[in-house]
Amino acid sequence: MDLLMIILFLLVALLASNIIGHYIPFIPTALIQIALGIILALFIPSLELTLETEWFLLLFVAPLLYNDGRNFPREDLWNMRMPILGNAIVLVLITTVGGGYFIHWMIPSIPLAAAFALAAILSPTDPVAVNGIAKRIHIPEKILSVVRGESLINDASGLVAFKYAVAAAVSGYFSIREAFVNFSYTFFVGALVGLILGFILIEIRFFVRRAGVRDAVFHSLYQILLPFIIYLVAEHLFHASGVIAVVIGGIVQALYKDHTETILAEEQVLTENVWAIILFVLNGIVFLLLGLNIPDSMERSLEDSNSNNWIIISYAIAIGIIILLIRFVWSHLFSYWRYTRELEEKPELKMSLISSLVGVRGAVTMAGILSLPIFLDNGDPFPERSLILFLASGVILFTLIIATIFLPLLTDNEERIELKDGQLTFHEAKSEVVVRTVQRVRSLVTDENRLVAYELIENLQTMFRQTQLEANADDSSKPKYAAKIAKIRLDALGVEKKFIDQMYWDKNLDEAMYTSLQNSLKDREELLYTNVRKRMFFTLRRILREASLARRHYRNEKESYLSYILMRQDVRKKSYAAAMDYLKEKRKISKFPELYTIVLFEYDKAYERLRKQPTLDLVREEEIREELNLIILETQREEIHKLYEKGKISRDQEKDLRRLVNYMENITLYEHIE
Repeated sequence: MDLLMIILFLLVALLASNIIGHYIPFIPTALIQIALGIILALFIPSLELTLETEWFLLLFVAPLLYNDGRNFPREDLWNMRMPILGNAIVLVLITTVGGGYFIHWMIPSIPLAAAFALAAILSPTDPVAVNGIAKRIHIPEKILSVVRGESLINDASGLVAFKYAVAAAVSGYFSIREAFVNFSYTFFVGALVGLILGFILIEIRFFVRRAGVRDAVFHSLYQILLPFIIYLVAEHLFHASGVIAVVIGGIVQALYKDHTETILAEEQVLTENVWAIILFVLNGIVFLLLGLNIPDSMERSLEDSNSNNWIIISYAIAIGIIILLIRFVWSHLFSYWRYTRELEEKPELKMSLISSLVGVRGAVTMAGILSLPIFLDNGDPFPERSLILFLASGVILFTLIIATIFLPLLTDNEERIELKDGQLTFHEAKSEVVVRTVQRVRSLVTDENRLVAYELIENLQTMFRQTQLEANADDSSKPKYAAKIAKIRLDALGVEKKFIDQMYWDKNLDEAMYTSLQNSLKDREELLYTNVRKRMFFTLRRILREASLARRHYRNEKESYLSYILMRQDVRKKSYAAAMDYLKEKRKISKFPELYTIVLFEYDKAYERLRKQPTLDLVREEEIREELNLIILETQREEIHKLYEKGKISRDQEKDLRRLVNYMENITLYEHIE
């Protein structure tokens, strides 16, 4: 199959995995992508993507590890430096040696060097997969900090150990002294190259900016190319570790970003969005390739050995258990050692078990194992390559499934409540900021700025509703505002219905208009509980119904028809006014007045449309819009800072919310420039 068609198939599968994950959030996206890969492999046998080792490491590993460095958790890494370094270096070595001997003992046909290579590439943890699981459960923050911190280093240490084990397997020669010397050279020189090159490349970017080239797209693309440049220079010019170099280069980038985030906000926002797409694609394709590889590697493993399906599956499960068991023993013993030094509380078996289960394997493991060479130096096929590929795939799948099943059972409700006590989730904080901003803008509405203000408030409400959808997708508990707002809207619709009923009983409405208005209210009520697709059908049905009514009663009487439309608008205005009076009265006595303000705005805006006020002068309208936009941005920043000072959001949440405001400011400035 052509490469272009393969890429298109993979991208479509990525989009499908995201949609499926939205409807079944309790299954990690990585598992969904693996399943889609298996389905593609079974139904499209010609769908196969093969890359050389160096190309695979350059395309997948370099940007993934560079991004780890960019998101360098300096505070957490320093506070948890001992367990992080222990997991990232000592545990990797123990897993490589212990896991390698176990694999060779269990499957003698796999040479010891190849077994070490498999165990080494299975040692790095995958924080992306862990975060996918953590969306629906609350893993203790201390454990998550260790996993995220160790992944910054163990990806590099595991890949370096994997590289030397593969070299020993391919050449048939291994010397501990030479390996130690070469490892030290590649590690330290790679780190030095990454450090120096990181500073040089970033200084070049600032030099170009000072020379007058300030295009955000250019600078964002330049930043995207940095990991590839650093990796190639370290590997091919200095024969050092490109893996270590890109991690250090990413850390350098993070240091610069902290000092330039405000003055280069537009560039940072664009770069972060581009990186988000790249990482989603790269991580997703790796898991899709894992799924694509499973059927073929299983078939070849069966052809090359006397084993059957259940035997090789049991091999993968046994290796997965040993890998997790080594991590469990290490975590518990290391915690006990820290306890004896009074550096930590007494270790609990439960916490050690959680720590071991979050050590799922993922993208880096798959990226490394797919780079396994096909032939040895003497021209012979790499021993048991297909079996090794299947075992790596099976262990990744096993750790993901085990974590998905057992982590929720180990994190009980009491622990979740304790973790959330006094803290808002990101979506709750975002909702609160939007609500406060709507309240501020609503207080500034005048006759002159009314239409523009309502337009901007409508945009904020759209953001609020989107936040509720995101929160529903990411959390098993319903957001605290969504149900209350739905109830307020229903009550307001009830007031409208009573008003229209009274007009009909007082013989101020004819049968046709009464039926039309009642159907409209019924549709609005049903829309509160429907999705986008059903909303489209409701809108189409309403248009057809109104058109049919107009044709039936006013086909040849244009003046009567216009009179009917004006009368209908007048009734709607009066029903809106009745609902608005009700909402204002309820807002005075409610514990959540800001929520009544949101619904009241919806009625205000609808009422203004029916009033059809003269349009503002376009120039003055733009001035008013810009003034209100600045007030919105200022209010949002103030509210975010207040939430952080009150301890309702963490430092990371405060940064994420601030970046969101920067993004909105960028859009506003861009619109005015255009």
